[in-house]
Amino acid sequence: MEKYLTIPASQEELENLKSGDYVYLTGTIYTARDAAHKRMYEAVQEGKELPVSLENQFVYYLGPTPAKEGQVIGSAGPTTSSRMDKYTPTMLAHGLKGMIGKGKRSKEVIQSIIKHKAVYFAAVGGAGALLSKCIKEAEVIAYNDLGTEAIRKLKVERFPVIVVIDSQGHNLYETAVEDFKKQLL
Repeated sequence: MEKYLTIPASQEELENLKSGDYVYLTGTIYTARDAAHKRMYEAVQEGKELPVSLENQFVYYLGPTPAKEGQVIGSAGPTTSSRMDKYTPTMLAHGLKGMIGKGKRSKEVIQSIIKHKAVYFAAVGGAGALLSKCIKEAEVIAYNDLGTEAIRKLKVERFPVIVVIDSQGHNLYETAVEDFKKQLL
């Protein structure tokens, strides 16, 4: 089913999303990859404040290429999400509600998604140039020394994603395989 979501979204809106839904996101999201996640995780472990509140926020696992003249951002394709799995339960416990990336998640992350009623979305890998057209503003807000892995605040319009793991734990990567097998019989 095709849906449109303005973010940050309400808990009810997030819980109404189902695995397999095509969703167009509009609003504010943040970027963070491996190095930024490691720093945020370490800050939490040391009792320090995070550079951005994760409460009800979405994080896009993205390290964009440099913007060319006249562009807001360079190519903006997703990073493999499992690289953030060791940090994700902590981020979810600090209020994170949506993650955008590509690929499977660990059992621990899936359990944490269910516990915190969050959602994991996939963006199409290899389509970074097209996805960048949905990003209307981009600003580095933390960890500038990390270059492409700095945390950015993005304003997006009709950013296309697919719900992979919904707040109840239904996982498109599992159900799609089963559905395909049934079609073969």
